[in-house]
Amino acid sequence: MGATRTEVARAALERLVVDVPDFPEPGVVFKDITPLLADHDGLTAVVAALAEAGRDGDGTPVVDKVVGMEARGFILAAPVALALGAGFVPVRKAGKLPREAHAVSYALEYAEATLELHRDAIAPGERVLLVDDVLATGGTVRATRELVAACGGTPVGVSVLMELGFLAGREVVGDLPVHSIAVI
Repeated sequence: MGATRTEVARAALERLVVDVPDFPEPGVVFKDITPLLADHDGLTAVVAALAEAGRDGDGTPVVDKVVGMEARGFILAAPVALALGAGFVPVRKAGKLPREAHAVSYALEYAEATLELHRDAIAPGERVLLVDDVLATGGTVRATRELVAACGGTPVGVSVLMELGFLAGREVVGDLPVHSIAVI
C-alpha cells in the first residue's frame, strides 16, 4: 500500500524546510518554508495534505471558505481553497484591510499582534477551514476562530504544516480539530 498524503507531505517538509536559529529574535528557531514553496512536488504534496482537513471520510469537500492567516498562511490557504472548490479569505494584520473589519488582539510566542477580517468576508452559517504554516502557542488560531465566529461562520477545523508540540497550542485551540502534517 502506498504512502498517505500526509506521509508524502511530511517527507517533503523534512527534506525542504530549513531551520534558521535566532530569527526573528534570539532563542526562536524560524522554520523557513521558502525551499518547500519553490519545489513543485513538495508544494503539491502539502496542499493535498492540508486540504484533507476540509473533506469528509469520502473525500467530499465540507467547507465553504478557507481562511489563511497573514502571511505564510495566505500562500498555503489559497491553493487549498482551490483544491476544495471553496473561496479563500485572508486574515490580515491590523490596518491592512480597506473596508470595515472585525479585529482581535492576541499574544504570539514572542510578541503581540492584532488580526482583522472583513465583516462581510464570511456569511453566517458558512463552514470554514483555518490554514496556517505553524501552530505554535495557538494565539493566531484562537484569534482567527473568534474573527470567523464574529462574522457568523462556523470554524470546522485547522490545518497546518507544522505544530510545535512543546508550546501546547492545541490546548489553546480547544475543541476545534487540528490536522498537522508534522508535530515537532
